[in-house]
Amino acid sequence: MGDELRVGIMGIGNISGQYLATLPALDGVRVTAVADLDASRAAAVAGDGIRASTPAELYRADDVDLVLNLTVPQAHAGVAIEAIAAGKHVYNEKPLALTTAEGRAILDAAAGAGVRVGCAPDTVLGTGTQTARHHLDAGAVGTPVAATAFMVSPGPERWHPTPEFFYRAGGGPLLDMGPYYLTALVTLLGPVRRVAGMAATPRANRTVGSGPSRGTEFPVEVPTHVTGTLEHASGAVSTLLMSFDVWAAELPRIEVYGTDGSLSVPDPNGFGGAVRLFHRDSPEWTEQPAAAGYVATGRGCGIADLADAITTGTEHRAGGELALHVLDVLESLLRAARTGRTEPVATDCARPSPVRLIEE
Repeated sequence: MGDELRVGIMGIGNISGQYLATLPALDGVRVTAVADLDASRAAAVAGDGIRASTPAELYRADDVDLVLNLTVPQAHAGVAIEAIAAGKHVYNEKPLALTTAEGRAILDAAAGAGVRVGCAPDTVLGTGTQTARHHLDAGAVGTPVAATAFMVSPGPERWHPTPEFFYRAGGGPLLDMGPYYLTALVTLLGPVRRVAGMAATPRANRTVGSGPSRGTEFPVEVPTHVTGTLEHASGAVSTLLMSFDVWAAELPRIEVYGTDGSLSVPDPNGFGGAVRLFHRDSPEWTEQPAAAGYVATGRGCGIADLADAITTGTEHRAGGELALHVLDVLESLLRAARTGRTEPVATDCARPSPVRLIEE
């Protein structure tokens, strides 16, 4: 590998456009190839130094150092393992895999091959979550006591032309959107050691709302409304609500409550947003300027962070151990909902290092 990390993209679905828009602007990263089971999708985005490839050719390519795995969740582990076997670094879209066991197999394979594993979301590297972390670490709210994290919507079938995978294993609001919120909570408050929760599936079927399959009904195979309580190793307690069954709400995204004040954290599905602080000595919410994080970036900055970490011999932040822990927390929460018991979280992870204010 030369000075640039050469990226081959596997899976040209809806999310690929965001990566293809961001990656060309990042230092140390270059997209060289794209592949999809549907060859026409790869051909449609090829050009400007990016060639269309078959999946098999992408794994073998000499000019691909990292495979960006944008396939559906059900294929994440298989694609990652195959890429690792070919000697490539891997960066998966979230979740890392369908199960914690599959995720561990990915990390074990990477350790054996001497390659790195990264995983979305990298939104937590933006100024929103990182500025919030900066203030928490500075003691702006005292000792963190608790947090809330809410993501509620009517579901993605209204706008996504092929939404069925959102309602299969690896989907649902918890596995689809939960990684954004859980990764933010772990970044802010550290790893989770046990969970309790409940879940519901109010509707057995959903209907495609857009695209060529509009009006088609399909089955729901996973819980679509999940609520849980998370105990962090630090002692802080977080309350989580993830739902595809809410038409409207006036809930915050993430808030952290400390002994001296409160912190309002912006949507972790984005990179920026307003961070607001309330302190007992100044009892009003005040918006804080960006103090940390990648400025005005997009999906793919975690790959640039990985490329820089390879060069400097440091740990990349959107890493496999963090993604595995997040997946374990989510899986443990679903297990707690089934058993009715508090469930321990078997994995642990280091809290990723903070990001200084970086303007690309």
